[in-house]
Amino acid sequence: MSSDGDDYDVLVFGSCIVDFISYVPRLPKVGETLHGTRFATGNGGKGANQCVAAARLGSRTAFFGKLGDDPWGAAYRTALAAEGVNVEQVDLLPGESTGIAQINVADNGDNQIVIVTGANKRLAPVDAFRRPELFERARVLVCQLETPIDGTIAAMQSFRGISILNAAPAETNLPRVILSLPSIFCVNETEAALIAGMPSVADVQQAKVATRKLQNMGCKTVIVTLGEKGAVFARALDDNGDGQVYHVKPLKVDKVVDTTGAGDAFIGALAHCLANYPDAKLGNCIAAANRVAAWSVQKPGTQSSFPRADEIELPADLATLQDQWGCV
Repeated sequence: MSSDGDDYDVLVFGSCIVDFISYVPRLPKVGETLHGTRFATGNGGKGANQCVAAARLGSRTAFFGKLGDDPWGAAYRTALAAEGVNVEQVDLLPGESTGIAQINVADNGDNQIVIVTGANKRLAPVDAFRRPELFERARVLVCQLETPIDGTIAAMQSFRGISILNAAPAETNLPRVILSLPSIFCVNETEAALIAGMPSVADVQQAKVATRKLQNMGCKTVIVTLGEKGAVFARALDDNGDGQVYHVKPLKVDKVVDTTGAGDAFIGALAHCLANYPDAKLGNCIAAANRVAAWSVQKPGTQSSFPRADEIELPADLATLQDQWGCV
């Protein structure tokens, strides 16, 4: 863990949630009861997941979040510290429960998730102002929509470096400020369709349309992840963007075990690459993040599926990934 005087690669302002995971042959229909095959618990929440993903790849990270003053919260804070995350801004709140998620994972890797936010709803604008030196010196800030939106807005307004908003879970009619503030607006295909007002985003060409719609709504650089189809992105026009939308090819996976947390592995890896390889092209950073996400879906669990730096090969200069993306 870095000391107070050190610069940080990645700050994460977001959620901590304990996962209760049931493995089932298939996802249940409405009103249906199924026998599961296995049960497990794990640490989750998009904010903490993304922070751990970056930390495991070698980034110096700090996390801003809220946990309940209960056994789940205390154990979670300890686990984050063990990953090398600075947890000085992770509070245990008396009278609040730690956030939880009930997750069903089917044999084919599909999942259903129900979240009870608990203490996460107490992450407020004031928390973004508690450590101004971190916000001034860190390279990348990562936020999501699992915590109150006013705190997320305050965090991005306070930050000087590259900010990434993973707009999940998605909402309709998001305030324009939340769209225009982040340097990078990143969503998956389902979230992109909802926010852009499209029936669906099922392929690369529809993702290209969604990307343009999101930029017309005020977003700067936009990334739409497409799972097994890769990702598309377009840079902000005021950030040397060339007006093109690019497709980053997927990494082939022979056997998908569990897709839970793959999007968070992608975001954490993207933040890590942007912070540690500032001269790398965005398409190369996205290709590297695809590699990390592809690794994670071949392992069970959420944070437990994220690779460490010595387990996955990320080219030092990312240049060898150039041929994995191009204009669409």
